[in-house]
Amino acid sequence: MRKSVLYIAASLDGFIAGKDGNVDWLDDVEGDGSDNGYLSFYETVDTLLMGRGTYEKVLELTDDFPYAGKKCFVLSRTMKGKTDQVTFTDEALPTVLEKAEGTVWIVGGGQVVQECLNHRLLDELFIAVIPKVLGGGIPLFPPGTEASLSLVDAEKIGDIVSIHYKRKD
Repeated sequence: MRKSVLYIAASLDGFIAGKDGNVDWLDDVEGDGSDNGYLSFYETVDTLLMGRGTYEKVLELTDDFPYAGKKCFVLSRTMKGKTDQVTFTDEALPTVLEKAEGTVWIVGGGQVVQECLNHRLLDELFIAVIPKVLGGGIPLFPPGTEASLSLVDAEKIGDIVSIHYKRKD
């Protein structure tokens, strides 16, 4: 059975990237001194799904694609085909998720999150709230996003608050 999960960091005022799309505001956040639970989460993931903008940001931030060995779909109207690491698709999000197997990590961005929530395609959300106020940027939940969620857990990780929600049916 497929399960789709959002695992993402957001500023206290709800942004996943700054006004110019940067994420350097995440660099100096004080967690628990380790990876703040990332590797444990990543080991549960079978497939990744992200928008083209998120994919391009990942490539900008690292020399090596960090998700090698996992199936990865990138939603794009302009990029086509496959590479060794990703499959580019312009298919509708529900269709892509039907093809995905196991636990699907919805990596971002905000428009992908919005579409998943509005179509009731997102099962769980893990949001790391970072104690910074950006005052603008790319919102985690763009205007028009709707969802009803139930709190599963909240955990303090250094200065970060990790919140786990499930979608209400």
